Amino acid sequence: MALIVHKYGGTSMGSTERIKNVAKRVAKWHDAGHQIVVVPSAMSGETNRIIGLAKEIMAQPDPRELDMIASTGEQVSVGLLAMALQAIGKQAVSYAGWQVAIKTDSSYTKARIASIDDAKVKADLDAGKIVIITGFQGVDEQGNITTLGRGGSDTSAVAVAAALKAQECLIYTDVDGVYTTDPRVVSDARRLNTVTFEEMLEMASLGSKVLQIRSVEFAGNYRMPTRVLSSLTDPLMPLEEEAKSGTLISFEEDTHMEQATITGIAFNRDEAKITVLGVPDRPGIAYQILGPVADANIEVDMIIQNQSVEGKTDFTFTVPRGEYQKAMEVLEGSVKAHIGATSIVGDSKVSKVSVVGVGMRSHVGIASQMFRTLSEEGINIQMISTSEIKISVLIDEKYMELAVRALHKAFGLENS
Repeated sequence: MALIVHKYGGTSMGSTERIKNVAKRVAKWHDAGHQIVVVPSAMSGETNRIIGLAKEIMAQPDPRELDMIASTGEQVSVGLLAMALQAIGKQAVSYAGWQVAIKTDSSYTKARIASIDDAKVKADLDAGKIVIITGFQGVDEQGNITTLGRGGSDTSAVAVAAALKAQECLIYTDVDGVYTTDPRVVSDARRLNTVTFEEMLEMASLGSKVLQIRSVEFAGNYRMPTRVLSSLTDPLMPLEEEAKSGTLISFEEDTHMEQATITGIAFNRDEAKITVLGVPDRPGIAYQILGPVADANIEVDMIIQNQSVEGKTDFTFTVPRGEYQKAMEVLEGSVKAHIGATSIVGDSKVSKVSVVGVGMRSHVGIASQMFRTLSEEGINIQMISTSEIKISVLIDEKYMELAVRALHKAFGLENS
């Protein structure tokens, strides 16, 4: 049969009872003849608890030592799951990332995977064992334990699946798939049967929390079919039914390329807008503004530079809301006087709303329909950015949910 990688999130591993259910589900797939590798997260809340302890000791914990302790949550999970499988008669073996080994760079707390040694895992699979590998962690060239950043278990799972040339990577979580938008905002949001990697990458980058963005990038780069499905269903449900549930993320665009123009509505509340006024319009001015911001490790998203008037222009961009004050301090402290700007103003109460869909490539009028819909609701657009398959607008925070509901209805996503 096939080699399948399962990934289970913290909620799925949140108690011994749920771990036993995971074991039953994994055993069901193994009984059907599949080779199974499992990549679980730490039990829900455990990583936050560990990091909280570190911050009680030290306000700014040393990144290497933080990775040393943050990695322990996943080690508990793999050991418990191996025991749960052994208790129901399955051969199972657990490994930490450094035992496999999953090699990374040395960027503690946000390491990136460089390579995976698959020899040990393949030998165990050939011996009929179920292999369980810690998510979220690896080891650098010096033998130091590293972690991949929050949500890194998704990336671990997809990377392991790619290294082993698995048939599919199944991401089990507490939702049953990817929706046209957040069902908590739009009650008639619809679960998608399929979505392309491009669409999922846009939706993840725009605020959808179903998958960690790096995992989607990894899956796309290695052409690894990935399915998002629920771990809260009956673990003994028929395999044929489970294998077709959830949302499949792949390169198969033909099924809806000419049908659904828009796949989903994404939104992000975590936005802040900064405008540098009265900037001299000369070559290099954008770098002189954004360079110091980047040096402060602040991510910039949407960018607009206005038309020059009498040699002066205005420069507007967005940053994560949590970095707003830091960005303002950088600009006021070293940039404003250096470039001769008139003033710097900001707004931390804005949100970004986006329409996403590969169908945009073959349909016209998407932007005009979006803008008309927002206009009819009395919603002013402050900034616009586009890509081949998405249009994003920045609006006042108080109108975000209204905008999402209106656009979801305007594009017929509840019944497409």
